[in-house]
Amino acid sequence: MAPAARAKKKGAKSRTPEPRKKQKQLDAQRLPKQDLLDDSDGPSEELEAQCRLDEEQGADSGSEISSDGDDPLADDFLQGSDKEGTDFDSDKDESDIEEKSRALDEEKAREEEEAGAELQLNIKEESDEFRLPTKEEIEEAAQRPPDLPNLQQRIKDIVRVLSKFKSLRQEGATRKDYISQLKLDLGSYYGYNEFLIGVLVEMFPVVELMELIEAFEKPRPICLRTNTLKTRRRDLADVLLNRGVNLDPLSKWSKVGLVVYDSQVPIGATPEYMAGYYMLQSANSFLPVMALAPQEKERIVDMAAAPGGKTTYIAALMKNSGIIFANEMKVPRLKSLTANLHRMGVTNTIACNYDGRELPKILGNSVDRVLLDAPCSGTGVISKDESVKSSKSSLDIQQSAHLQKQLILAAIDLVDASSKSGGYIVYSTCSIMIPENEAVIDYALKKRDVKLVPCGLDFGRPGFIRFREHRFHPSLEKTRRFYPHVHNMDGFFVAKLKKMSNSKRSPPSDEAEMPEQDSGLTDNTNQHNNGEGEESQQQSKEVSTREKESRKGSKSERKSRIGSRTESKSKRGFQRENGGLNSYNPENGEGKLPSIGRKRKKRNYRSREEISEARENKRKALREKKSEKNNSGS
Repeated sequence: MAPAARAKKKGAKSRTPEPRKKQKQLDAQRLPKQDLLDDSDGPSEELEAQCRLDEEQGADSGSEISSDGDDPLADDFLQGSDKEGTDFDSDKDESDIEEKSRALDEEKAREEEEAGAELQLNIKEESDEFRLPTKEEIEEAAQRPPDLPNLQQRIKDIVRVLSKFKSLRQEGATRKDYISQLKLDLGSYYGYNEFLIGVLVEMFPVVELMELIEAFEKPRPICLRTNTLKTRRRDLADVLLNRGVNLDPLSKWSKVGLVVYDSQVPIGATPEYMAGYYMLQSANSFLPVMALAPQEKERIVDMAAAPGGKTTYIAALMKNSGIIFANEMKVPRLKSLTANLHRMGVTNTIACNYDGRELPKILGNSVDRVLLDAPCSGTGVISKDESVKSSKSSLDIQQSAHLQKQLILAAIDLVDASSKSGGYIVYSTCSIMIPENEAVIDYALKKRDVKLVPCGLDFGRPGFIRFREHRFHPSLEKTRRFYPHVHNMDGFFVAKLKKMSNSKRSPPSDEAEMPEQDSGLTDNTNQHNNGEGEESQQQSKEVSTREKESRKGSKSERKSRIGSRTESKSKRGFQRENGGLNSYNPENGEGKLPSIGRKRKKRNYRSREEISEARENKRKALREKKSEKNNSGS
């Protein structure tokens, strides 16, 4: 039924225009005919016949137009008048629309033209060769205040050139020239000293370096750790949301962390904070405790515990069971440690004040796990302390590394290797410097019977195995590094060690006795190996084995000399070449006091030139022997 109705409607619409045209023609015909009738004296037969014919046609057309008893002429008049009005309005609207569309087309064409011109300008600017400033320009710029926009643009240009060095580099300029200029510009623009920016340039590619430096300029998000001893994260989040705190769960890797975006109340002074429901703690501080994975009823040592964020997290994971020794060397920091322990409801912790290096003498090797968040240079938390940019030097890094090596040996000595559930040491720092991280772990692997195990963290970059001339143990891949531009948290390093036995390793005698000579030998062997092929490598291996045998022989000879020297001294007692005790007269002060300590003669090591010459002579002899064998065989 519906299609038939639609067809009827369409048929009606299609038929309506035709009667209107016919009616207009009839009206046009009637008007002149009526005038002719009025003007004439009497109607003629032809006119009457014509009129009858017109009336019949009009009646037929009227019957087709009319429907349901309506007046066809009135409808046709009204419809015709409406159509004429709408046609006039539609023509006006169409003209307006055309003008607007034409204006839009013109505006779009103008924008496209401007965009094309700007694109060509950018292409031209990029294609222009960047040239390094000359020494005169650098000296002239040093006398004026730094031009920050110019520095920023030059940094971008240098990074662009270094990313495509072969195609964009300046003729006659080396990569070293670009890098040295980049160091100067970065130091001037961001405020880094020469040492720190030099280390960062060596550690990271230039593009990633810029991302890291930009990330250091932005603050890290505020994080909370839920105290599971008193509440759950869901309940705490509901309460803080009602107080006007905008927050979300920290990440998938943490079940207790919350990240705060903004707050209408001081987040560190809410009733929930005072009641110990949560702890203000950065996201990176969660990681070492998660790597430690403390178990209930264990004995655990936190060697640098203040202000107590990690200690209270350990206590929450242990559910207040076992014993935690929270050690802090600095007395003023003990106040914050004890205050947080009381506020968070921790009851299984003993706060103590000792030098961490002396703890093995006090506790022995009787604990299951040790957490060492070592004091460091703080190069990973520049966003919190910008003074690190200009205050840290190579000497500071060396001093920190020396202290860290002493502390990690003490931490290893604290752990009982025969522990059923433990025997683990977690080492962490808020530094990204290699001497404070990988170098310390490599040192511990050489000094103690320990091995690296996975940290249990699913994210983070693996540690360095090699860096420039340094080579570390291959298992350092199991350590984890965290960066602000990658993980949106402060720079951090985490390593987990497993103690295999309670014995202490002694350093190899060859390395301990001849460090200078070994370094010279390695340098010379590297030079010769680069110049010669496989033959020289085999010869160098043979020479190295002979040298080891000669060192062992020299070691045994040295022991025999020392033994004979001690026997002769024991026979002579305290009598020395200067006359012994009898030669000194206390009344007149004449004579010399005998020196009780033994005077050892310094061993005269061969110079590097002599060593290299000896090596070359040995190589020549080996080559001659090899050539003789080849000749005899042929």
